[in-house]
Amino acid sequence: MTTHRFCGLILVLGLGIAGCRTDFGPVVLEPDPVAPSNVAARLQTGDRIKMTVYGEPNLSGFYDISPSGTITLPLVGTIRAAGRPRSELEREITRRYTETLQEPKVAIEVVEFRPFFVMGEAERPGQYPYRSGLNVLTAISTAGGLTYRASRSTVLVQHSGETVWREYALTSNVLVSPGDLIRVPERYF
Repeated sequence: MTTHRFCGLILVLGLGIAGCRTDFGPVVLEPDPVAPSNVAARLQTGDRIKMTVYGEPNLSGFYDISPSGTITLPLVGTIRAAGRPRSELEREITRRYTETLQEPKVAIEVVEFRPFFVMGEAERPGQYPYRSGLNVLTAISTAGGLTYRASRSTVLVQHSGETVWREYALTSNVLVSPGDLIRVPERYF
């Protein structure tokens, strides 16, 4: 009888430990949604910007922030853009154009943020364009909604720049930022 109890205990512990392991990395349970850091306020790789140099239409245009985090502009060359607020990049470009132009006026606006990604038990997992004010429910709806196997209670989100997944209740107050990964887990029963 003691041997059976010991074997039963080992089996229960083994199943419990196996249930904690995921194939996509560590998971942190978030009881309440936390607002992601305001990554939309800083430029990142994959963002597309429109630069306007007033009075200089040949210098104005659309630029993509490269995977290395830079943009290459006429007359001034390569400038680091990723991780900087828009206003800081405007000042840097204005400073650089001061060497060749008289009193340049530069304006930067983000015309397209990097996409977010939906994985797991969504009807059409994939990459989708980011829109301001996006939450988890609208992001999953964009991907065609939930499959019949999808969890109806939780969702996993890996915010851009983080290495852990955060588990949230599947509600509309979980905000999505550009570059976020959203994973819809499979339900158990």
